[in-house]
Parts: sequence; C-alpha cells; structure tokens
Amino acid sequence: MKYYLAPMEGITGYHFRNVLCKYFKAPDKCFTPFIAPNQNRGMNTRETQDVLPGHNMGLYVVPQILTNRAADFIRTCQELQGYGYGEVNLNLGCPFGTVAAKKKGAGFLAEPELLERFLEQVFSKASVKISIKTRLGIHDPEEFFPLLKLYGQYPLEELIIHPRVQRDFYKNKPNLAVFKEALDYTKHSVCYNGDIFTKDDLDNFREEVPQIEKVMFGRGIISNPGLINSLYGETMTKEQFKGFHDELLAGYRELLSGDKNVLFKMKELWFYLIRLFPGSEKQQKMIKKAQRLEEYQKIIEGLFENRELVIPRHLCFL
Repeated sequence: MKYYLAPMEGITGYHFRNVLCKYFKAPDKCFTPFIAPNQNRGMNTRETQDVLPGHNMGLYVVPQILTNRAADFIRTCQELQGYGYGEVNLNLGCPFGTVAAKKKGAGFLAEPELLERFLEQVFSKASVKISIKTRLGIHDPEEFFPLLKLYGQYPLEELIIHPRVQRDFYKNKPNLAVFKEALDYTKHSVCYNGDIFTKDDLDNFREEVPQIEKVMFGRGIISNPGLINSLYGETMTKEQFKGFHDELLAGYRELLSGDKNVLFKMKELWFYLIRLFPGSEKQQKMIKKAQRLEEYQKIIEGLFENRELVIPRHLCFL
C-alpha cells in the first residue's frame, strides 16, 4: 500500500510536513495546500516558501494547483519545474462555496466543456506529470461517469477520487458504490480519499475494495499524526505526540508574527487533536478561548499531565 498526505489549506504546509515526518512515518507522497495562480502574478510568498526544495528535504512533495485558466496552470508548472518538481496535481475537489462559485476546484466540474478545453491545452503544453484530485460532480454522483470518460482522454499520472459531490462538502458518507463502479470505467491508476480516520476504517475499506493500493489521508492524519505508524502495528505514545506538538508550536512561533497568528494555527489543529484525549471537553473550550501563548501552553501542559492519550478506534466529525 502507498499512503498519501492530503492537501489541507492552512494546515499541511511545509513546517507541518517536516515535523510530522520527523516524529512519524512519512507518507509516500505529500500534496501541498493549493497554489492559486492568476494572470497577474506567479506564486505568492507563502506558496513559494511551501515548495522550496530546502523546506522539503527527504520528502516526495507534489504541488497542487487550483485554477480554471490553462495559461496560469502551465506557467505555474514551468515555475515549479524550476524548483525541480516533475509532478503536479490539479485540484478539482475543493468544495467550498467561495472556490466553487468561481468555477474552480469542484466547481469546475459543472463546466465539462470548459474543463475539456482546459485539459486539452494543459496536456498539449505542460511537460510535467499531472494527476487530478476530483469529486464525483456537483449534485449527483451519476455526473461522474461522463467526467471519467473525459479524464480517460488524457495521460494522467493518477486519479485521486474523493467520492462525494461538491454539495456534500464533508457531510454524508463517501459513495463507495459509485467509487467501485467507477473503477471499471477508468484505465488510470486510482487513489482513494475520504473518511479513513483509523486502522479499522482502512481495514474495512480494503475488505470492500481490495484492488485499491493507494489511499490519501486528510483529517485522519491530522486527528492522529501517528496514523501511518498504526498501520504497521506501532502505537503513538504520549511522549511522541508531545514532542511533535512542542516542535510544531516552536516552529510556528518562529515563522509567524504574534500570539494571535500562532494560536490560530494551534487552535485549528486542536479541533482534530482533542479526540486523542477523551473527556477533555473543558480543556477544548479553554484552548478555544486562550488569548495568549503563555495561557495556551499552561492548558496544554495540564492536558498532557492529567489526561491519558487514547488512540480512538472510531472517529466522527460533525
């Protein structure tokens, strides 16, 4: 099996990737949060910092691009090639309204004719490997089969399928019935993405779809940084997790300006991580309300001292 780290905007940047892979088994591929080019500029400072080779030593990193303009995609590919990248990913999966309304991410799936022209231009000019991360469509999973036919016209490096439609966002369950049916309609190498939070989830998925050999983890690996280790029979210890947390925090304090920005990063992570400490609802509220790093650190120290770390067998996100 190959295991991938999903791109999660604001979370899985280069500092997170490096600390994750220092304390735990590295994913086979790490996909960057999306780069959003436009005709007036290349990558911004944050995007450039995220893909610098020196910030990704020893990792297989795939930059993800979010755009509906072929010229911007091709130009960004050329820029990334200058940094040594030979593979990029096209984001056709982001479901959020501000993105979809601009016909980008999953919103691009609503315009199959425009998407076909985009892909024709991109594959005729780009000189890097291109994979696609896609949803099933906008409203109805049956929209996916014409999309698969379209994808089949191009030499994709791989097709990463999140089997929800755009309107699902992250609600409802991934549509495994359509996912399995789609496997008979594509010649491409397929990676599965969606609601694999624990080893039990992966075991159940593999029992149902044994032919899939590539899985992408998003919220699952954020909720349990030791998830890939657990697939090899290794359980994350409290000491490992604390080392991971403390180094992550220290790095953000160097990279970001002011308590507010650092706390924003850490609070976003704790929305997921708090599930490792069952019964810590009070501490979760305290973390949300913390206004100063000193206050935050005292809460976290108390959490590690007074609560047992428990790797959940099942997770549920509302």
